[in-house]
Amino acid sequence: MKFKPRNTADIFDKYIGGYRQYVIRDTAELKFVSRNLCDMLGYPKKELEIGYDSFVFSADKDIYYGLLSRICENKSECSAEYRLVREDGSTIFVRDTITAEMREDGSLAGHAVLTDITDIKSENDNLRFLNETVPCGMLKYTCEKNPRVTYINDQMTRILRIPKTRDGEMDYLELYKDNIYLLIPIEDRRKFAHFLERVLVSGAPVAGEMNILRCDGTRARLFGWVTKVAGDGGKEEFQSVCMDVTERYKTKMANETERYLKALSDVYDKIFEYDFANKTVKYVSGGSDTFTRIRNLPMQMEQATEQWVEHSVHKEDRARLKEFFNSFFASRTASDDADSLQIRYRALSQDGEIRKSVGTFLRISGSVSLFCCKYLTDEQKLDELKNENLELKKNMQEFVMRFTEGVMAFKVENDNVKPLYASDNVCGFFGYSKEEWLSMAEKSCSIKEFIAQSSIAYEDVEMLFATGEAEFSYFDMTQGRERLIKAICSQRNPDGKSPFYVMLYNLDGITDQPSEAESGIYIRTFGYFDVFINDKPIAFRNKKAKELLALLVDRRGGYVTSEEAIGYLWENEPVNAVTLARYRKEALRLKNTLEEYGIGNVMESVDGKRRIIPERLRCDLYDYLSGREKYAGLFKGSYLTNYAWGEMTLGELTSYNLN
Repeated sequence: MKFKPRNTADIFDKYIGGYRQYVIRDTAELKFVSRNLCDMLGYPKKELEIGYDSFVFSADKDIYYGLLSRICENKSECSAEYRLVREDGSTIFVRDTITAEMREDGSLAGHAVLTDITDIKSENDNLRFLNETVPCGMLKYTCEKNPRVTYINDQMTRILRIPKTRDGEMDYLELYKDNIYLLIPIEDRRKFAHFLERVLVSGAPVAGEMNILRCDGTRARLFGWVTKVAGDGGKEEFQSVCMDVTERYKTKMANETERYLKALSDVYDKIFEYDFANKTVKYVSGGSDTFTRIRNLPMQMEQATEQWVEHSVHKEDRARLKEFFNSFFASRTASDDADSLQIRYRALSQDGEIRKSVGTFLRISGSVSLFCCKYLTDEQKLDELKNENLELKKNMQEFVMRFTEGVMAFKVENDNVKPLYASDNVCGFFGYSKEEWLSMAEKSCSIKEFIAQSSIAYEDVEMLFATGEAEFSYFDMTQGRERLIKAICSQRNPDGKSPFYVMLYNLDGITDQPSEAESGIYIRTFGYFDVFINDKPIAFRNKKAKELLALLVDRRGGYVTSEEAIGYLWENEPVNAVTLARYRKEALRLKNTLEEYGIGNVMESVDGKRRIIPERLRCDLYDYLSGREKYAGLFKGSYLTNYAWGEMTLGELTSYNLN
């Protein structure tokens, strides 16, 4: 037979944990306590009804009185956790919940229930003790693309130097919780994302050392690991435990850097240390010179570099060297890809002597690189000259091989000539077959002997040497038509002993139209900007890369600098290291897209400036501005509708059309 309580009062008195009843007016007055509460604390019922608050642990009485105040003000359910003192002197943790109820007579009653949470609190205290005594930072964060922090322990907040939130101040802890990547330096974020991806896919933990950003802007070095577990509700989450090893890391790096510097100082004349974390540079190694007095003194990175270039570099090389530094600064700020760069320049010594030098960036850590300078000796200069000559010869061969319409070069010294390169269809100009030409390349002969089989007059050759260029016509027997050749030669020294080069271009194939290979490229600017190859549009994967191409087309073959392009593509942003790096990325994307479609040769880049080559494509703008009658109707009143900056050219076109 099942037990059944006799009535509701019996249930409240015996079976509801710590039940009490209050009458709520301006204050909450206790009117009833249950037998269950008496058994819980070991006190008689009368004592509890008269002085319940006297059994609340002294340090927690404000919590209890605060609970009563809230129930009187809110007239709804309120809860609080505090301690009660039992008759034997021990304490228990309880969670007290009071619910207000309107009675039939219009008065308010409060029903209170206690839950004994002593065991839970004891477990949490043990965890709190572990949390506060073990010197490890602990994090839990979601497995999303942009993970959110769901738990961070006190030790981790101390490692990150996160301040306690005050009224009117930013809550930095919540800021970090919303975006865990704020903890990671920019150059390490890609690596950190890669680690998370590995853990997510493989399920195996990853351990190692990593840099983090503290809340005060400084950096710390942590050793720890990342693992994936099933969190609350079975949902996957990342968990990390880490230790602060910053001081150990600094000591280790200082010792390694000192040994590294000692070895480098035997090779290089000057060494500068660039700290990209703190944006500083300092002179760390070198002989006795003007830099000695500022040795190991950190200076503002960009300003100090510019001053060094102005005072220590030949004026003709300063702009190039500044661009070199700016490029390296931007690459180090934007990514972790820039490992080393090298540049040659002319340095100025203290007495004004010009010395040929080489500068090299060497990375020694994630945020520190060394710029090492070395004066070149005569032997090194000779090796450098040999390398430049080899590179020039290689470039010459590649250049020659691109001209399928016909090009040749030969070496002339005094009155002797030696053939170097030739394409098949120009050999006939001199009256030789390809095989005969190759056999002549093994030896030299007089100019008169060389041109004997052609219709060229020796006087015309002399004129070529005197003026530097000339045009010749001849009848091509194989094709049965007249052909035109243009010759260009390098400057000949008066002594007639030094060699020089003559290059011959076949001119009869050149017209004002694109070549057959390039005739399929068509760019539309009237209306929306698009690029077509054989009537099929190019699918640009990036809007800014496409806009950059539109800007180059708008310039009609003129060069566009990095600064100018940034002013158009990101008109509300200043030109700085970040925007320069962003621009270079978009320019690379454009180059890759054009090469992907086989039309990379329509764009040219020189010293960071870019331009479109109008001769290698067709464009409605260029056709219209040519003035030819058949293109007069192309312009309908709209131009580069995609881009607001096109309005300036639109105004010119409108005026041109009216005239």
